[in-house]
Amino acid sequence: MIHCLRESGILLHPSCLPSPFAIGDLGPGAYEFLEKMYQSKQRLWQILPLNPTGFGDSPYQSPSALGANTLLISPEGLVQMGFLQKEDLNQCPPTPNPLQTDFELARAQKEPLFEKAYLRFLEMREKDPLLSTSFSLFAQQNSDWLEEHCFFLAVKKRLQQKRKERQNGESFQTFITSAPAWLSPETAKAYYQDAHWISWPAALRSRQPEEMLYFRSLLQKEMEQEAFLQFCFSAQWQSLREAAEEKGIRIIGDLPIFVSFDSADVWAHPELFDLDSEGYPRAVAGVPPDYFSVTGQFWGNPLYLWKAHKKEDYTWWKRRIRRLLSMVDYIRMDHFRGFARFWEIPASAKTAVEGKWVDGPGQEFFISLGEDLGDLPLIAEDLGIITEEVYELKEALDLPGMYVLQFAFGENANNSYLPHMQTYNGVVYTGTHDNNTSIGWYQAASEAEKDHFRRYLNSDGSSPSWDMIRLAMSCPAKWAIFPLQDVLSLDAGARMNIPGTPEENWRFRFTFEQWKDSDTKGLAYLSALFGRNL
Repeated sequence: MIHCLRESGILLHPSCLPSPFAIGDLGPGAYEFLEKMYQSKQRLWQILPLNPTGFGDSPYQSPSALGANTLLISPEGLVQMGFLQKEDLNQCPPTPNPLQTDFELARAQKEPLFEKAYLRFLEMREKDPLLSTSFSLFAQQNSDWLEEHCFFLAVKKRLQQKRKERQNGESFQTFITSAPAWLSPETAKAYYQDAHWISWPAALRSRQPEEMLYFRSLLQKEMEQEAFLQFCFSAQWQSLREAAEEKGIRIIGDLPIFVSFDSADVWAHPELFDLDSEGYPRAVAGVPPDYFSVTGQFWGNPLYLWKAHKKEDYTWWKRRIRRLLSMVDYIRMDHFRGFARFWEIPASAKTAVEGKWVDGPGQEFFISLGEDLGDLPLIAEDLGIITEEVYELKEALDLPGMYVLQFAFGENANNSYLPHMQTYNGVVYTGTHDNNTSIGWYQAASEAEKDHFRRYLNSDGSSPSWDMIRLAMSCPAKWAIFPLQDVLSLDAGARMNIPGTPEENWRFRFTFEQWKDSDTKGLAYLSALFGRNL
């Protein structure tokens, strides 16, 4: 259990921050956000996974479970570090919409700057022994994942370029012919063009030493540039975290339970995942029909071979958690129920309905983590279909769970998400990144939900987002978290993610012009009123 006083905070991913570029980053906007939080008496900043984004630009489908998203690097920060000149920043294509993240444009803006910064770094380290030593020390301290991560991304990028130049050649036909019958032609083509590792040459796919050595030699520059960017991210994130600590703000990170099929992790450690002899998943992750979808959610991530993880004493997991704890103060364990039982869907299935429940690693897994990592500051994301064994696991580990107020209203007076049913050992949310904004929720709610909401809060429903924030502040749960969209009273157009939809998600951004003085004062007032800033 995390022992602390009652506190509150804001859910906002760095990609949503204001910046001159097409994506929020760790630059001036992040520091201004910390100042706004401080003035608002908020002490918890919750973020989404910091890993590189993958399919659909999702941070939950990352090509690397240990690498950081280098698109979050601040070019202004690179100027401060001496790797860029101020005039370099003027050469970026303009950002047409400051209220939306544009990942494609962000890459077009930042990648040339990153190339220039790397070349400047090569010049500087020849003259600056301290810089050279710092970079070498970073590489040494992260040697258990860094080279693997850099190699994987460098190979993908090289093959993507090559295949763009030679579309639908012999290697493409060979891959398409050998793909399993359940893989659609469209998906197989996407795998090939995006250089999914399953489409790599056989010797590289299976990590043959001679092939690995050849590609390491071929891609030495690309690998070092990626390592340099990871070094820059680490330095900028550490600086931002220190600024947060000075203001008494702690960071809640997010650990996705599953990793992407097209990831350095699955490619480098296939023995830890449920794959067939060709490297394709036998079964994939998802959830059965639920609040978000009548056919369930077909995530497509490969499942773990938990016996193999246990045999290696969960080393891969411990490495993941140790790295994240070096970056944040607390960890939200995504899809916690999957550690008790997970939904196994045949890879050939069309929807998640065809799945079945399978036992997860249970309490033994967390005991092993604790033996090596100590008392773990975890939050259990226990949403969705929660059964008795999930509650038992959470209680045995004494972990705080999550209460989402948008799930509370309807016709059940004893709904477990209602404040009078909550306990202290929990985190209450107005909504999460997967929910609509509170205004969007209220506008789309049934009449029964709206009526219950108004009567429970003794409200006329004219300001549902701030009604929700006030209710969260008043809850018994020790922590209260609200997406910034609710603080800013934004409607459904500002939603971060719609589960089960692969496109047009993760794009929300804001500007400080939207953050009114009354928002700052309102948060500070409610925090004091309900004892959350003592």
